[in-house]
Amino acid sequence: MASYLIENANILKEKYLDKASLLIKNNRIVSVSKSCRKLTVMKMDANKFIMTPSHIIYDSGLPLSQPFQDMKNYFTANYLLKGCTALMTAATVRYENELAACLKNLRTSLLNSPVDMIVAVKIPPELLTPTFIRKCKKERIPAIFVEINREKDISLLPWGWIREAMFPYNSPLIPVFSEEAPRKRNRLKDTWKQIMLEEKIPAIDEEISVNEPISQHVLAKIGIYPLKSYLNAGGELSYNLYWKSREIQNIEESSLYHHHNHRLAVTVHRGTVIRAGADVLFRPGFGEHVTIKTPSFFAAP
Repeated sequence: MASYLIENANILKEKYLDKASLLIKNNRIVSVSKSCRKLTVMKMDANKFIMTPSHIIYDSGLPLSQPFQDMKNYFTANYLLKGCTALMTAATVRYENELAACLKNLRTSLLNSPVDMIVAVKIPPELLTPTFIRKCKKERIPAIFVEINREKDISLLPWGWIREAMFPYNSPLIPVFSEEAPRKRNRLKDTWKQIMLEEKIPAIDEEISVNEPISQHVLAKIGIYPLKSYLNAGGELSYNLYWKSREIQNIEESSLYHHHNHRLAVTVHRGTVIRAGADVLFRPGFGEHVTIKTPSFFAAP
């Protein structure tokens, strides 16, 4: 495939716009630079837009058992029309010997997904054992959601053995707090953070919000970034273009997603335009299962 240039792109990076040009070949970004005027390739001027990586969403409520048309409507409304080209979801596992079957069932249910998929697991704390951790490593599970109801759920676990079993794949643990009372919930959060810090466990301090873009820090911790959401040399060609205006000069990616979706003009997924204006391209089965080789490798300490 011939190379081409996306020039004058206003790339959103931590609230600020960075103007650059991206050289593209074979649906991947070859280079990003301030000036590529001397290149004799086809050029696309992106000056009227704000460019962001396409969003990646954590979704715990996929309608997997619904008819195809209902699933199509769900993905169109919640993903394709919102600039989302990948999702992370979790297989709920209650018993150690059910892990493989739960993963297989979830992956089979996602065969028609139009967006890429990262599959994690969600477990009760008593399942967080060295044996189960090693099984997760074998299955290349990039994140483990742990349901926490009480402080003793996590304070009595054999964290030293768990840490040893996690190495070297180090899938981060992610808390899911069921307690709704603010005071008790905050106490659980503090206990979680303290244990993770003292025991040096790869983990996410806070819960991941459902149905909104996952932050770059968390994406890196899980290992999704830079495989995804990486508008730099070597990254895949997946991005959004929002119409630029004065009101969205300095803004976070999550704010664009929540408050400026009406300005979303184009979404590209692995080199394919899946949204142009109000038109979307639904391709059942186009989504790929993303395998994470090394979680936390690119995460800041």
